Amino acid sequence: MRTRPITVMRMTTSDEDLADAAAAGDGAAFASLLDRHYDRLFAFCFRLTGSRVEAEDLTQDICAALPAKLGSYQKRAKVTTWLYRVAVNAAHDRRRKRATYMKATTGWGDWERERTAANQDTCDKLDWLTAAMRQLPVDLRDTIALVLDDMTHAQAGEVLGVSEGTISWRMSEAKKALRAIQKHEDDL
Repeated sequence: MRTRPITVMRMTTSDEDLADAAAAGDGAAFASLLDRHYDRLFAFCFRLTGSRVEAEDLTQDICAALPAKLGSYQKRAKVTTWLYRVAVNAAHDRRRKRATYMKATTGWGDWERERTAANQDTCDKLDWLTAAMRQLPVDLRDTIALVLDDMTHAQAGEVLGVSEGTISWRMSEAKKALRAIQKHEDDL
């Protein structure tokens, strides 16, 4: 008995039989099925999305999911009809994901700009304070540095060897000096 080559047999095999064989794990049948319908599937995806890039992505997603989906194919409809249904569902899923993503990210840019501006403002204030502290006498500068490092007045006094009251007085004097520096800069 003489048999025809597999390639000729695949060409004459129905889509439905190829789908059954592909669902059973026949890689050649799957490749043949894709070869027959890829261009049509891509064109349909292009019409669904209106974008070549989106259509390419959608078609690739569908092709990657087809081996698992072929198990649900039942011969009630032609393979092409079933493929169109898979494509429509995949396009709907993609739109839903994009809408969810857009909804979740709405306002993110505003929040990030506000956060960046607040961080920049804090950095600017710290830079100003650091520069202004250089203009203060050493004892006031040391006192501010300790208090800014979350030390209590009592702890700062212990470190500097002075009383808590002296630290409170120094902080008062430092604040006056810093306000004067700021006023002088604002007047310029």
